Amino acid sequence: MGIDISDYFSPQIFFIILRETLEAAIIISVLLAFLDRSFHTSSGYQELPTEPATSQESDNTAAEIVGGEKLYKRLRLQVWVGSFLGLLLCLFIGGIFIVVFNVAGSDLWAYTEHYWEGAFSILAAVIISVMGLAMLRLNQMKSKWHLKLNNLILNQTLQKENQTEKYAMFFLPFITTLREGMEAVVFIGGVGLDQPLSTIPASLLLGLAIGVSVGIALYKTGHTMSLRLFLIGSTGFLYLVAAGLFSKGVWQFELQKYIDRCGGQDMSEVGSGPGSYDIGNSVWHVNCCNGEMDGGWMLFTALFGWTNSATYGSVTSYIVFWVILVASLRMLRFEEKNGYLPFIPLSWQAKRCKKRILLLRSNHTLSQEPSNNQGSSE
Repeated sequence: MGIDISDYFSPQIFFIILRETLEAAIIISVLLAFLDRSFHTSSGYQELPTEPATSQESDNTAAEIVGGEKLYKRLRLQVWVGSFLGLLLCLFIGGIFIVVFNVAGSDLWAYTEHYWEGAFSILAAVIISVMGLAMLRLNQMKSKWHLKLNNLILNQTLQKENQTEKYAMFFLPFITTLREGMEAVVFIGGVGLDQPLSTIPASLLLGLAIGVSVGIALYKTGHTMSLRLFLIGSTGFLYLVAAGLFSKGVWQFELQKYIDRCGGQDMSEVGSGPGSYDIGNSVWHVNCCNGEMDGGWMLFTALFGWTNSATYGSVTSYIVFWVILVASLRMLRFEEKNGYLPFIPLSWQAKRCKKRILLLRSNHTLSQEPSNNQGSSE
């Protein structure tokens, strides 16, 4: 009897871990790359002035600078310590969550299995969709990080006493890795609790390995265009996964209702023929290609939510998901061009508009700094 790969590897868990690892790796690589660009010059470490120098004081700024190398190493150490501590805390909390649910919650799971699967699948689809929108706007995200880091470096240089600012390079990656890791736990809970625990180690390690490798490559190469295309492609693929999860979640709710009407007997486990589905709620049904038990179709179901027995709710929810997603993307595109969201009162988005104006002004100021420095050096 051959080895069943589904007992040791879960495609959905793999892609979830890969996605969350990539998001954390991107943030960390932006932090490290920004520190390199801020402190490294062709002649060594850049030294930052303790206060802005006027034209009359430019000859005396050498006496008012701090060592760039010391500050650079301290900030870089904060990034790595924060990242690893966030990851360790996430693994600890996530391990407790999964073990407790699989041990203590097994009885509750048995009676309402499809309700749990449906709820977690819909939750995972919503979170993937929201994070996907954020990642598609990576350029704005980078600008925000650069603005925050510029302020952070200035505060570090000026010896601010505020402890949050002093250790911001620790808290930023710590919160990022903890957040992404906990999101991965939620995702795994939604799509992986109906699978053997033996699928988690291989899927987790492979996803982490590839995600970290991509992060290192992005840090070393710094090809913005290839990063942008990669994120668009991976986000588009994961939107297909999210749409399948959303549709599958609704399908699970409808299946559980059918099971309850059948006295608790899970009719979907008896095969693909008559009686295995609710004929009164069926849009289509084929007596093959069962994503619950038929080989390669199980992979198709895991990735895209395929079912050989579609219901009115599952088909409608799939269409509604894409309509809402496309509408959201068009609204964000409108905001990119016009500075505000359509169909929403301006008074409700005043704070959002002010932040956008501040970001644009800061980006304009930062973009002028290199040319000003070049002109002054000439």
